[in-house]
Amino acid sequence: MSADAPAPDAEELRKRIDTTKAHPARVYDVFLGGKDNYPADREAAAMALAANPRGYLTVRHNRDFVRRAVTLAAKDGIRQFLDIGTGLPTQQNVHQIAQAVAPEARVVYVDNDPVVLVHAQALLTSGPRGRTDYIEADLRDPAKILEAARRTLDLDRPVALVLAAVLHFIEDDEAYPVVEQLVDALAPGSCLVLSNVSSDLNPEQVGRITKSFQERGFAMVRRSRAQVGRFATDNGLELLDPGVVPVHRWRPEPVVDLPEAADPDPEFVAGLDELDRTRYQRIDDVTDADVSVYGVMARKR
Repeated sequence: MSADAPAPDAEELRKRIDTTKAHPARVYDVFLGGKDNYPADREAAAMALAANPRGYLTVRHNRDFVRRAVTLAAKDGIRQFLDIGTGLPTQQNVHQIAQAVAPEARVVYVDNDPVVLVHAQALLTSGPRGRTDYIEADLRDPAKILEAARRTLDLDRPVALVLAAVLHFIEDDEAYPVVEQLVDALAPGSCLVLSNVSSDLNPEQVGRITKSFQERGFAMVRRSRAQVGRFATDNGLELLDPGVVPVHRWRPEPVVDLPEAADPDPEFVAGLDELDRTRYQRIDDVTDADVSVYGVMARKR
């Protein structure tokens, strides 16, 4: 947390946590092998897995896409990162990725789930040369996000804006204006890293998953390749190669997998339920039929 950021009251945060209703960040946590989720989140994840038994590959390849894109941004000289829709801390968070390249990098995380906030305060901490901050805010309120981000980031210098697997939770009439307002506030040389569930990759499977999530209280707006590309092109951004592609095809390289998948004990894994078993599965056998999220990175001229 930034030294300038007021620490939220822990008791108040606990009162606001609704464990009876699934939350996207916590469902995502289930598929990343995390422990900061509740039965409602596991139920939603299990239903999604039943609709698409290899759907966990999408989640984990999306995370690896973020790693590659953030690494590229840092290697290209960007030292500031604004990650909206952070989700629960995982093995490789944006500040860890960026500061591995540039220890002085500054990262601001944004999410609206009190569970995420509690863990962000404890775990999303910078190295001694860099800085991190956490903002509790909704993506639909970009003015609030930008104002708070200025505590830590200099918006007159390039920023990497990370919107990974978050825009598909808001409708077009909000999503496109939100991205426009955020991008407009960034300096030339900034970049956008974005991923979104697709409407034209594996539509039958994705439709079943979308329906199961809708039944649990959160919508998922599927978008085509062209619709995802609009988040960049409508704002005059230059698409970086290879453009808008399934996340596993965006500048692929050897996969950074979950540690437990490296050398699992087959007997132990066989005793787990189907959902827990996924975190011990390698993801380097992915096919185009397994991934249903587009990824894109674009630069502001």
